[in-house]
Amino acid sequence: MQSYSCFKAYDIRGRLGEELTPQIARRIGRAFAEALAAKRVVLGRDCRASSQELAEAVAEGLLQAGVEVLDLGLCGTEEMYFATTALAADGGIEVTASHNPMDYNGMKMVRRGSAPLDSASGLAAIKALAESGDFAPDQPGGVLRDASAVRAQFVEAVLGFVDVSALRPLKIVVNAGNGAAGPTFDAIAQGLAARGAPLEFVRLHHDPDGSFPHGIPNPLLPENQPATADLVRAVGADLGVAWDGDFDRCFLFDAAGNFVAGEYVVGLLAEVFLAKEPGAGIVHDPRVVWNTQDIVAASGGRAIAARTGHAFLKQTMRDTGAVYGGEMSAHHYFRDFMCCDSGMIPWLLVVELIGRSGRSLAELLQLRRAAFPSSGEINFRVRDVAAAVAAIEAVYAPQAQGRDDLDGLSLEFGIWRFNLRASNTEPLLRLNVESRGRRDVIDKAVTEISALIAAL
Repeated sequence: MQSYSCFKAYDIRGRLGEELTPQIARRIGRAFAEALAAKRVVLGRDCRASSQELAEAVAEGLLQAGVEVLDLGLCGTEEMYFATTALAADGGIEVTASHNPMDYNGMKMVRRGSAPLDSASGLAAIKALAESGDFAPDQPGGVLRDASAVRAQFVEAVLGFVDVSALRPLKIVVNAGNGAAGPTFDAIAQGLAARGAPLEFVRLHHDPDGSFPHGIPNPLLPENQPATADLVRAVGADLGVAWDGDFDRCFLFDAAGNFVAGEYVVGLLAEVFLAKEPGAGIVHDPRVVWNTQDIVAASGGRAIAARTGHAFLKQTMRDTGAVYGGEMSAHHYFRDFMCCDSGMIPWLLVVELIGRSGRSLAELLQLRRAAFPSSGEINFRVRDVAAAVAAIEAVYAPQAQGRDDLDGLSLEFGIWRFNLRASNTEPLLRLNVESRGRRDVIDKAVTEISALIAAL
């Protein structure tokens, strides 16, 4: 029996030609249908050069199982999430590698109701069946249908999150990174204009191009941020928005071109939702928590921690009824969007907040950045992740005033804390450090912990 290393904790990602091929994609499609007893499946893809071939292979596997395949064509992952529920499908698949290198691709998958898939909820069964190839006989009735028209419904759903009457005139730079975001953004912008929204957009790297002439669209990488920041300053924009390849994450820049760290956006959106729904639950990941917890407490909400990763955040939201969930990596989840993540809803809500408050994005963030500075996520490549964590634990745990093992190792020391965890999707060890108003303490801790890891 074959072993497919492209199966990760909650999705599929692998190197093309080695871990992921059209043949493997076909078997995954077939296994998806059989393991979930699916008769109606939504299928979408990003703009990577390999995505169309892989999506066609997935469709072949689904069709062999007698599935009605609802083809969205080029779209974002959140459009697949939306269509799975809107079209009453038994599941959905988006062929995408998001922000991974050019020689990778993958798939994000959901069950009926756009519910997340992990090992316990069907992913392990799909993997086992795809590896064994022990499929039932081909089934009749398989048909491929064009479902791209559902985008109009998606746009209506997204715009339902924002009160257009609260918007004020703003100039906004939008950087699609030559990923899949451009056409969907244009549909949203058209809907905003039809409603009289006083927004002016300056588009950058807007057309989908699977060769990614300006680099892989991952605005979290420092080297990818100047393009958006420079244009914001050059055109005198009020803010900038940039997306990753399948636009399930969006990143913000203030009017000075400063990149806004993800945890501060989580805090802003928590404040937005708690103003609308006092006492609601807000889910956050455990990497950088103090800013979010402080805002939620001050707003009368309930802060709920969940393991990092979209499957875990979504399930926690479904279990608790939380109205919103956010990760510092710029994934934002919404109860009224099937508890799924969206890269289009967050920037709209921030623009509404700017309009309602009369303050700029920088003014909204100024006190939060000063009160709870953080290091940003620092990645390390180590030979043995578990050994590295154990070594740091041995040094710091005896002095810690608080400890949390929900996701990796989190230790608290009064005015500062850190989280050290293995990545769910890459062979990396990730470090985050935050403090209560002390940037110098963060710098010292990062230097010390980095030196310990380097010495291993």
